[in-house]
Amino acid sequence: MGTVRARQRDRTRRALLDEARRLFAERGYAAVGLADVVAAAGVTKGALYHHFDGKADLFRAVLAEVQEEVGDRVAASADAEPDPWDRLTAGCAAFLDVTASPGVQRIMLVDGPAVLGWHTWRTMDEAASARHLHEALADLVARGVLPDQPVAPLARLLSGAMNEAALWLADSADPGDLADTQRALERLLASLRHS
Repeated sequence: MGTVRARQRDRTRRALLDEARRLFAERGYAAVGLADVVAAAGVTKGALYHHFDGKADLFRAVLAEVQEEVGDRVAASADAEPDPWDRLTAGCAAFLDVTASPGVQRIMLVDGPAVLGWHTWRTMDEAASARHLHEALADLVARGVLPDQPVAPLARLLSGAMNEAALWLADSADPGDLADTQRALERLLASLRHS
């Protein structure tokens, strides 16, 4: 009996997360009410409150999933490369590709910091993907591919640049802007290497 209830709870939670993600991606956080989410998920408000403290808590869970997926895709692209430099460039390129999705942009880059606050959003971003960038840069500094320097500010500068590029791409109507941004990122990264 307990296993059946646990599976039902998991299905309910999954339905709430899936529908909330769809709605937040389509409309944005401010335009989505809890009544919209529970109606789309086919559950009651009581079921929602069993799993989440409210709309912000539900959004935080959706954001955590989005950030984890982005981090996983970036890491998979980077890990597919045997060369440490190629791992960095592949991971950075993958970040721009993944965040080109309007739903990811809205949830992760637009509403995330606005809803949860910059500090909370940044902490979640660090846990999900920014540490991969830090680790890749630290490895390149240790190998002498990049000049000896503090890695933390460099990682934040690159992360900020890529987040800003992703936000700019969100507002772009030109389909060629992603390829142009990828090329600009390649040149930026290449300029960091020892000459």
